[in-house]
Amino acid sequence: MALVTDAFTEHGAPPPEPGARRTPNGPDGPLGWDGYGAARARAAERTGESESVVFGEAEVAGVRCALLAFEFGFLGGSLGERTGDRLCAAYRLARERGMPLVSLVATGGSRMQEGMVALTQLQRVARETVLLREAGLPHVSVLRDPATGGGWATVGAGADVVLALPRAQIGFAGARVRPVEADPTAYTAEGQLAAGQVDAVVPPAELRAVLGRWLTGLTRPAPGTVPPPTVPGRGSEAIAESGWEAVRRARDADRPRAEAYLEAYFDVLLPLTGDRCGGTDPGMLCGVGLRDGHGVVYAAQCGTATRPAGYRTAARAVRLADRLGLPVLTLVDTPGAANDDAAERAGAGAAIAEVFAAVAGARVPVTTLVVGEGGSGGALALAAPGNTWATRDSYFSVIAPELAAAILKRPPEEAPHTAEQLRLRPQDLVELGVVRGIV
Repeated sequence: MALVTDAFTEHGAPPPEPGARRTPNGPDGPLGWDGYGAARARAAERTGESESVVFGEAEVAGVRCALLAFEFGFLGGSLGERTGDRLCAAYRLARERGMPLVSLVATGGSRMQEGMVALTQLQRVARETVLLREAGLPHVSVLRDPATGGGWATVGAGADVVLALPRAQIGFAGARVRPVEADPTAYTAEGQLAAGQVDAVVPPAELRAVLGRWLTGLTRPAPGTVPPPTVPGRGSEAIAESGWEAVRRARDADRPRAEAYLEAYFDVLLPLTGDRCGGTDPGMLCGVGLRDGHGVVYAAQCGTATRPAGYRTAARAVRLADRLGLPVLTLVDTPGAANDDAAERAGAGAAIAEVFAAVAGARVPVTTLVVGEGGSGGALALAAPGNTWATRDSYFSVIAPELAAAILKRPPEEAPHTAEQLRLRPQDLVELGVVRGIV
């Protein structure tokens, strides 16, 4: 708790929910597990707590929030029926006060001494997660060591943003039950980051500041539609005279890239990492940026062929923005979607469809700037209908000119002529009504 706040007001054990069916519960719990009552008593004496979770209100870097924290010293932070009461009460507190929820997770999973009664608490937490999302309130989870079992699979993995402490053990399977031949690095914070299951690994000394920035970004949306970025550094001063010149400019290694645009546009960048399906794409940068103290969600292509994991991560970011009321900025720069066999097996078409649907369904304003190559539907998926802009060093085309020439059975040297026919220059796009203007 002290890692993230100096101002915490604990709430007491909540009363049973109205109409809730309570399990008959003797001294040794609902199963009559021999010695369970004595084990609870020892845990209470050792930790000073009456359950494995405490909850209440807190202030983190000036942002009020509902806070729940697991006490691993109390029976391994395990989830029992009374734990479920407290978890649900923490989610309700966030909803009733209109505050974000922060969870500090350290748990070994469901409490064996309460059997299926303990396991069904995961259903209760899942329901509270749905209600919190419907209320448009964010949940940021911090994974401590360990974060395993049902606590990870509901409270932790169910959060909008997942942070982890270095070298924390994270996984659905704990150390004593996972296969002996399993790669142990897959169950670490760093391994889960590489697999796109957590957003950042944060050293303890930096956690409070990072968490405060996340809470600010998620709860203070930038007002209205954000303007497109201006071109950072060296950009072309004149528009391209030919289609092929526009293509060459977009492919110039020295022109400004997405990273430069994001760093110039935002004061702070908070990355959202991974598609939560086991994939990451370094060619797609997603996250929340702080601009004048307000949050904007961004999804930016980096000039490479975008992989399915990149599209799914972008869709995740846009859906989060829509739910929390944050405006969106997308930067388009890709020769097209990755089309190798690995991409097809990973569901390239479905992933692109996810982004199209997320952008089309967004109720928040979306602004797009084409900063380099705009190759086919793999680029258009990120483009905001009616609010897309282009730089002088960009093009946007139904297909790359070389591929168009190949389809038309033209020799490679016909690619420049084909580029001219495609009318892909920024000024052509303005005239065609595809983009609003040239930045």
